[in-house]
Amino acid sequence: MEPVWKAGSSKLFGPWRRIWIRLTRADPGASIAPGMPFDDEPPLRAELFSADQMEQHGVRLASAHRVRSGRVPDQLLSRLSANEGVLLATSRRLTSAVAASDQITPAGEWLLDNFHLLEEQIRTARGHLPKGYSRELPALTEGASAGLPRVYDIALETIAHGDGQWHSLKRKASFT
Repeated sequence: MEPVWKAGSSKLFGPWRRIWIRLTRADPGASIAPGMPFDDEPPLRAELFSADQMEQHGVRLASAHRVRSGRVPDQLLSRLSANEGVLLATSRRLTSAVAASDQITPAGEWLLDNFHLLEEQIRTARGHLPKGYSRELPALTEGASAGLPRVYDIALETIAHGDGQWHSLKRKASFT
């Protein structure tokens, strides 16, 4: 049986590190994408943009992106499955901690309270993305996301500059 995670345990980060290595198929210090060392991964947060600023940023990205045609490795569904595994394992650990009357963080409480929503989104993504879908997408040739589908970089930029908020229809329509 898997050991129960206790709040404040320093052993929590070891599994996440191993998961990161497995998901990226990289060893610490190895490249995540060509030319991008593991320790230099940019943060997912950046200056928060208004809808107008997001639209301008979208124009800049569109002109800066260089894409290649041809097939790229299919990574989206395998990455989704791997992320699902991480979420399931985390949920099990948090559930065990709660059952043992251990305190968990507010983020852990949020995950447990909303886990059904995450599962629903994973099922929806699987239903709408056929196998091999990402192989048909244009891939970037330069930058931190080189070799990955262009849409991946657009999503990262949107999350970073929108603080993870994707509810504004104006932002969605203008940026994409």
